[in-house]
Amino acid sequence: MKSKILLTTLLFNALSLFAKDTWKSQPNWLELPDNRDKVGNMHGDIAVSSNGDVYISVGDPKAGLQVYGDNGKWKRNVPNAPSDLHGFVIKKEGKKEFIYGVRVGGGEVLKMTLQGKTVLKIPASSIPDQFKRKGKDGKPFVRLTGADVAANGDIFLTDGYSSDHIHRFNQTGKYLNSFGGKNAPYGFRTLHKLVIDTRFNPARIIGMDRANNRVVHMSLEGKFMGIVEAGLLLPACVHIHGDWAVIGELKGRVTILDKKGDIYAQVGGNDKKDEIGTNRTPQSKWREGIVTAPHGITCNVKGDIFVAEWNTTGRVHRFNLISR
Repeated sequence: MKSKILLTTLLFNALSLFAKDTWKSQPNWLELPDNRDKVGNMHGDIAVSSNGDVYISVGDPKAGLQVYGDNGKWKRNVPNAPSDLHGFVIKKEGKKEFIYGVRVGGGEVLKMTLQGKTVLKIPASSIPDQFKRKGKDGKPFVRLTGADVAANGDIFLTDGYSSDHIHRFNQTGKYLNSFGGKNAPYGFRTLHKLVIDTRFNPARIIGMDRANNRVVHMSLEGKFMGIVEAGLLLPACVHIHGDWAVIGELKGRVTILDKKGDIYAQVGGNDKKDEIGTNRTPQSKWREGIVTAPHGITCNVKGDIFVAEWNTTGRVHRFNLISR
């Protein structure tokens, strides 16, 4: 009898080694304030602060950056936040936290406190014209889409709706250099968002080369290091959590890659072609736990995944981690 119990225990432990974490959708997670019937036109990003608050950027002049608690209840709007924060992150520096974001329309980088005070502003004029795209009028312009901050304070941003160059500034906003672009060896086609991939030493950049359906790695100095994963569904956003790169794909899926670049899990997959990759999927077609157009993504400390959709009404998913 004892031998049977021991054998069963060993078998259970062996199977547990191969079990994978899974994520379960939490329905009706977000609770709007009384004066709103929708989140708002979303074409932005999402991030979690150290106390678990969830920040969501929205195309609303009066509520451009909304804050919700871990329980989903609306807490406040960040004062003075712009309505065109396309990509942003929250970084802790000492005992304080700051929002680093790029304005897709305003063409500038902002560093703000969580209370909405701007402490650093980097205008588009700080980027040399040679790394910008020229409009029909012959004037150079930028359409900044994503940003992150390295451990030494250097700020990296991508001009994903224009030249596909990455621009690097130091912590005081001094321009350092640019790299990337549409030509070899990079060959980017909408380098939509990027983050510093802290899973490696030294850290590197992981970029969402959206129209090429691939995820790429670069060194912080700008060397193209190779393709992490190809054949994705318009990868648009990424968050690093532990050994995972959690990626939102604009054509209706979330893919979690491990440190080797292999697919660890996939969440929220949508096979309805008329629902994915568009910001006009109506609420009547929304299905619980099924994404339509992930545009921003993040995790809390527990590994729960939050997905901000590209949607004129505004939609935020929460997938709770079920530990193995």
